Amino acid sequence: MIKLPEDAPFSPEQRAWLEDFLSKALAGGATAPVPAGPTVPVTLLWGSQTGNAEGLSKQLMKRMKKGGFEPEVHDMAAYDRSRLPKEKNLLIITSTYGDGEPPDNAEELYNWILSDDAPRLEGVSYSVLALGDTNYPDFCKCGIDFDERLEALGASRISPRVDSDVDFDDPFKEWSDAVIGLLAPAGEPASNGAAALDQIEKGYSKKRPFPSTILKNYNLNKGGEKETHHVEISLDGSGLEYQVGDALGVLPSNPEDVVDEILENLAFRTSADVELSDGSEVSLREALIHHFDIGTINKTLIQKWQPRSGSPYLRSLVEADDKKAYEDFCWGRDLIDLVVDHPADFSDADDFVGILKKLQPRLYSIASSPNAHPGEVHLCVGIVRYDTHGRKRGGICSTYLSDRSDGTNPGVFVHSNKAFRLPESGDTPLIMVGPGTGIAPFRAFLEERKISGAKGGNWLLFGNPHHDTDFLYEEELTAFLKEGTIQRLDLAWSRDQKEKVYVQNLMIEQGAEMWKWLEDGAAFYVCGDASRMAKDVDAALHTIAEKHGGLSADDAKAFVSQLKKDKRYQRDVY
Repeated sequence: MIKLPEDAPFSPEQRAWLEDFLSKALAGGATAPVPAGPTVPVTLLWGSQTGNAEGLSKQLMKRMKKGGFEPEVHDMAAYDRSRLPKEKNLLIITSTYGDGEPPDNAEELYNWILSDDAPRLEGVSYSVLALGDTNYPDFCKCGIDFDERLEALGASRISPRVDSDVDFDDPFKEWSDAVIGLLAPAGEPASNGAAALDQIEKGYSKKRPFPSTILKNYNLNKGGEKETHHVEISLDGSGLEYQVGDALGVLPSNPEDVVDEILENLAFRTSADVELSDGSEVSLREALIHHFDIGTINKTLIQKWQPRSGSPYLRSLVEADDKKAYEDFCWGRDLIDLVVDHPADFSDADDFVGILKKLQPRLYSIASSPNAHPGEVHLCVGIVRYDTHGRKRGGICSTYLSDRSDGTNPGVFVHSNKAFRLPESGDTPLIMVGPGTGIAPFRAFLEERKISGAKGGNWLLFGNPHHDTDFLYEEELTAFLKEGTIQRLDLAWSRDQKEKVYVQNLMIEQGAEMWKWLEDGAAFYVCGDASRMAKDVDAALHTIAEKHGGLSADDAKAFVSQLKKDKRYQRDVY
């Protein structure tokens, strides 16, 4: 009987099903009836905010084409939902972002499927791969909702849903192997095409980041409380290419002083080496600095920690299983807090790191045009620092870039974001809303529009607390305005007067003019905070459509939805 690893990301039911399936497949036994006919139709739907789900869907499509399937891949926003009751085999790969919300391109289909208008789906077979991040309380919520709703509508699961954390390669492979094994056409081996998922990537990538060189790294703020670094990185010799709208992945290292404090408080022999996922061995100290996440704790980690700890509080937390209690405890705490305040027994170093997540790269919206800065990539990074529970803390990657990157070669890779692209025509006007570090992609857009000679107008709305200290890229933006690259520059300084003013307030104030730009075909872009700013900007856009377009609330909603379908409303939010 095949046994999956203990840390494989499956529920007990999923684990039992997969172990049984893999055991039968490898033993040559029957796994499931296969459909008759030369090919098996499969429809893959993806919902993606940053491109991961889209990339996995297209990867799976290529594999299926080699294995006797007839796959189609659809962006959820472009999918004809009238087809849904007629689908034979439906595969959904979707992420979750913000506070358990669907990605922008999945929103309309998601809301329709969860509504009373959704049709019965008897005869439809389906499976869901949900992408998420266990650091967020609504882990994989969008995928879970799709899965449960499809079942409630009468559809039948091909295989159990898989909920994947940020390191999704292995869960994706296991899920797709199971789906293909069950759907494989008669005469086709269940493993056919599996090598497609294990192709050796050429060049530098997330799996093999480029050891870059930092050319410039300085604070854009002029005093004040905020700290925002402009970072220029050389890509010379990497072969990496990017477009404006893409993101750069940066692999950080953890602060050594925190790692040393963790080691001092562990009861086992900490001088031992540990084995990494690739089979290599490094010291526990090096592993905690470069390979494992020590900066966040979450429900999953606490559930693994508690049985090894004598902490009455952790026991009560786990037994209560209260979402709000978990959120309150995890907020502002890191691994060091568990080590010091809730000691646990581990047999050795491998046992300890076995419950930790891998240190993940951080994605930053690229703040440069490759045509304006050949061989370079620029970032605009907000440095996160805060004090909680008697400790000074900071964002792992932001403080790495600001405090710990001297003399290092940060590992970087390009993350393509096809959902955040300039219009094909340079004649299309742009409205760009980017407060704070949300200015990053719009600096790149403006550089690219200037170099390409785009004729369309550019309207930028930027905001931050104070004009005197927080006007990021002030000289560049005012120069763009003076030379005519920017036609409108509206600024919101939230703390420079008694009444707070934000970018969404400027939108409402300039609503008549903004509606005119939209009527003239302008594309609307937003970058920045997903939890509040992006929602407030979206609400302001609906208000403008109602007030200045004369639309009802329902018609305004339909208008904004059409903007998204036409790729005239794009968001890079986090």
